[in-house]
Amino acid sequence: MISSLFSSTIFVLFIIIALGFIVGRISIKGITLDVSAVIFVALLFGHFGIVVPAELGNFGMILFIFAIGIQAGPGFFSTFKSKGKTLAGIATVLVLTAAIVALAMKYVFGLNAPDTAGLLAGALTSTPGLATAREITGDNAAISYGIAYPFGVIGVILFVKLLPRILKIDVKQEEAKLNADQKELNPDIVARAYEVSNPLIIGRQLQDIKLRLNTGAVISRIRRGEESILPKATTVLQAGDRIKAVGTPASHEKVREFVGRQLEGELPFGKNVELQTGLVTARPVINQTLGSLNLQQNFHCVVTRVRRSGIDLSPSPSLTLKFGDKLTLVGSKDTMDEVLGLIGNDSKRISDTDFLPIALGIALGVVVGQISLSFSDSFTFSFGLTGGVLLTALVLSAIGKTGPVIWTMSGSANQLLRQLGLLLFLANVGTAAGQGLVDTFRDSGWSLFISGFFITLLPMIVATLVARYFFRINILDLLGTLTGGMTSTPGLAAADSMADSSAVSVAYATVYPVAMVLLIICIQIVSMIVA
Repeated sequence: MISSLFSSTIFVLFIIIALGFIVGRISIKGITLDVSAVIFVALLFGHFGIVVPAELGNFGMILFIFAIGIQAGPGFFSTFKSKGKTLAGIATVLVLTAAIVALAMKYVFGLNAPDTAGLLAGALTSTPGLATAREITGDNAAISYGIAYPFGVIGVILFVKLLPRILKIDVKQEEAKLNADQKELNPDIVARAYEVSNPLIIGRQLQDIKLRLNTGAVISRIRRGEESILPKATTVLQAGDRIKAVGTPASHEKVREFVGRQLEGELPFGKNVELQTGLVTARPVINQTLGSLNLQQNFHCVVTRVRRSGIDLSPSPSLTLKFGDKLTLVGSKDTMDEVLGLIGNDSKRISDTDFLPIALGIALGVVVGQISLSFSDSFTFSFGLTGGVLLTALVLSAIGKTGPVIWTMSGSANQLLRQLGLLLFLANVGTAAGQGLVDTFRDSGWSLFISGFFITLLPMIVATLVARYFFRINILDLLGTLTGGMTSTPGLAAADSMADSSAVSVAYATVYPVAMVLLIICIQIVSMIVA
């Protein structure tokens, strides 16, 4: 019975996952392996000849990478513009250091071209790199790749897990600091009341004084005596009017100078005015600008704030609406239902998972990964399965919507797919690496293993020193850059589990394409030098 159980792929897969979670919760001096412990359990199973099929591993890998790309996409391009050069520079240092160490190991141990190229690809766990190495130097590159690969996986996981402790950095404090910096770039939107007393705006229409343009704040309602008025472009301000303005603290400083003294307390809404929140879920309004909806003119309704991914955004007319945006609306009770119907406000659609975009996106990513670019007779390049799916997910997520297809998913759905995909991938990678690990060491000796050890470890140390002491980047950006530079999906999983912020995933996605292209070029150069 026991032998039949262990011949069942389903049983083996889930017993590895279960044991991995048990081991991952063991804490040694405050350090836990979390979900990455699955790969260590899988290594043990693989040593005894129990293997999870590669098809399951590939399926899990593309699910994980696609979910990472969808999550990171909205912040990827802004991050690349702000600090992409820095992160890409660190990843470049990492890959070039790996190539230099590989060449050094060639001269220390007298390695041939297939061994050197295979070690470089295996130490950085790069399947496209292995394909390049085999194409240039022959099938023997796969042997050294297989020797370097296990430590390439395990070494990155252990390094990112131990790095905060070695540097004496509290990841949670760094995460809080990063969130504070983000909030400074996107300050909270607050509402305050003012009394109109500036003679320069009394008796003038709202469209003439251009309060939004001059201050950045939005007027949500006006109180005149006991009457509440919804602001229109043609509304004329009178002395003593009390207005409710919504904006950032900096914009309120300008409003006070522009309008008059600030009032304490709240302004009553009045009988026909109400405040509502609504979710953007209707396909026609996604990727439309807020101004194009003409809510104020058509429905006597004002958007006072837009909340996206936990951040309050100023509701300027040029702001492009995204699926899941939460709008704060102040408007007439008679038309509020129409406004909510226009934007969708379907909370069920937020929680539901539409598999059509997932299936189409992954299929498109596989196609992109198959595209081969030829720059010369000796140099061709393709992104491969991982790179194609990641780049496609990043672009689709940033686009947000193509026709009727919305390229997004809820946070809970993303987390589930990412976790499921990762577990399948780690179980396959671990069992495959563990299967011939001891025999490979016995047949090939320890020189290849030692070389792979240094090719994995030294570049991460050099990149860490450069990142911390020259660029002084946040630890979360560093962890994402290290795992992306090492093209290590398991390493990303280990780093991603250490914080709630998406900064690790965004940094990984930012440098991964750069590292992958550069590694393929370095493998070709190293192979030519050693040959």
